[in-house]
Amino acid sequence: MNIEMQSHPGEAVPAEEPVSQWLMNMPEPPTMWQELVGYIRTNVFSKKRNNKTKKKESNPVYSCLKSVFPILTWGRQYKLHMFKKDLMAGLTLASLCIPQSIGYANLAGLDPEYGLYTSVVPPLIYSMMGSSRELAIGPVAVVSLLLSSMVRDLQDPLTDPIAYRKIVFTVTFFAGAFQAIFGLFRLGFLVDFLSHAALVGFMAGAAIVIGLQQLKGLFGLSHFTNKTDVVSVLSSVFHSLHHPWQPLNFVIGSSFLIFILLARFIGKRNKKLFWIPAMAPLISVILATLIVYLTNAETRGVKIVKTIKPGFNRPSVNQLQFNGPHVGQVAKIGIICAIIALTEAIAVGRSFATIKGYRLDGNKEMMAMGFSNIAGSLTSCYVATGSFSRTAVNFSAGCETVVSNIVMAITVMVSLEVLTRFLYYTPTAILASIILSALPGLIDIAGALHIWKLDKIDFLVLVAAFFGVLFASVEIGLLLAVGISFTRIILSSIRPTVEALGRLSKTDIFGDINQYPMATKTQGLLTLRISSPLLCFANANFIRDRILNSVQNVEEEEDVEQEVKKEKVLQVVILDMSCVISVDTSGVVALEELHQELASNDTRLVIASPRWRVLHKLKRAKLDDKMKKENMFMTVGEAVDFYVRARTTSHDMC
Repeated sequence: MNIEMQSHPGEAVPAEEPVSQWLMNMPEPPTMWQELVGYIRTNVFSKKRNNKTKKKESNPVYSCLKSVFPILTWGRQYKLHMFKKDLMAGLTLASLCIPQSIGYANLAGLDPEYGLYTSVVPPLIYSMMGSSRELAIGPVAVVSLLLSSMVRDLQDPLTDPIAYRKIVFTVTFFAGAFQAIFGLFRLGFLVDFLSHAALVGFMAGAAIVIGLQQLKGLFGLSHFTNKTDVVSVLSSVFHSLHHPWQPLNFVIGSSFLIFILLARFIGKRNKKLFWIPAMAPLISVILATLIVYLTNAETRGVKIVKTIKPGFNRPSVNQLQFNGPHVGQVAKIGIICAIIALTEAIAVGRSFATIKGYRLDGNKEMMAMGFSNIAGSLTSCYVATGSFSRTAVNFSAGCETVVSNIVMAITVMVSLEVLTRFLYYTPTAILASIILSALPGLIDIAGALHIWKLDKIDFLVLVAAFFGVLFASVEIGLLLAVGISFTRIILSSIRPTVEALGRLSKTDIFGDINQYPMATKTQGLLTLRISSPLLCFANANFIRDRILNSVQNVEEEEDVEQEVKKEKVLQVVILDMSCVISVDTSGVVALEELHQELASNDTRLVIASPRWRVLHKLKRAKLDDKMKKENMFMTVGEAVDFYVRARTTSHDMC
């Protein structure tokens, strides 16, 4: 059937230039080089200007400093009443931070003072560069576990603690450098490779592993494994209990664990009493230390912290190792810690920013975290990030700005100078109790159930991360989660669906006939939509075969009615390419083969809604000439209307 291009009745466009000609006369899209230059100019070297105030900055250096250090912007509007709130929040934060930092340093395989150091320099740097008002910076349980489990494979802290410490500082430097690079070049999408489901599973598995590790301190065990998998840890606990151990450690630890959990329960029941759970760890440390000191419990087998070196952060520049035998592995550990730390910090920061009604700048957060850890690596700190538990306390205490972090850091500095001698008699069981009390917040059971109801594949990612961390190692858990996520993306890309479309009654909307059973097909036309953003080497042949199978199925249905209807019913296949944003050479070849296959059966291939770059590729491949330009349409509705009208005209002429 010969169908000529016709214009719509009553169309405002001149007859010699139908709407579809707009499609064919589009300008060429920007080249890849032009896009790259534009991206760098917009995102890397952009300077945000306020259109309302077009006053030029008298000092360009100061303008640049303000973009790097947000404290120069909000510091001008800082008021005394805000400082009062930040002061109370900072002091409350310090009361929770000091015991937690000591415990997390122990978890990381470092001496207690290094946890306190990490609560001084990184928060001070972040307070000048960060964009979150509530985020509390310092050591956290998950990153401490990462360091202890991965660095321990390179160097045992018990045999050579100095070499172990040097590797940790170098890992911290690499983590900070990677974080700063992510922020500088707008590479935040790398953090998104760790999906929400993977993070929930990883955190839950890490929490259980951390909890099992604390059994050593809670029971006062001397013989304990360095491995992190649950089988090795439980086996070590079982065998260690056959050796002599002092139950006083367990009595002290479990008693104060109950006290801390009870305080947390009270704080949850009454939000105004937020300071009770915040102060409970510090009160526990003070009371436990006094009990041990006054009763000489250390002589009865209670294990104590012993010496904590007094004084401020010591320089550690000369301890960084960039030419050692493990530099490659250290860099690998650094990038893993960088991604985990950023994921946790940005997730926590965004959740509280949403509550407060402001927007968190992800790139600035990466830069701030990066420089905080770089500075930390030079001042005897290990990897710091945003803590959910401390941020929640900071928020509940009424903080207004990051000045609360400054107050906390100064308080910790004073504690380093004044209180370290007092902490000599602190039992290790109380540190284990403090860490154990913080772990329930890492296990999101409600979130896991929600993921199960929402998406079973995402739940599989969660389970893989959880059991990988629990029964293998932290690395294996992360690799499994990221691997399954990537496999899902790849499968959805190489095996996309091809949907048969129908028109919804009295509208110009076309939908999947399986999703909308009320949608009606148009006789003589088969309308299909490719539900993939890519038409490339990985899926081109699969999509072509799916389209041909759909055509064959329609023709087989026609064969049943062939005795009644002598003419060929399926005359046009309309291919909706509105979802396809990119096509490569294999995709173009597949379309050419599809066109030839359909043409050999007297069926016309029509392309509707091609995207700018896709159409440009088709024109470059001369496919528009092979298919004829009149077989290109801006919308599916326009294509269907055109061929229905053309067929009606042809029948009238007959």
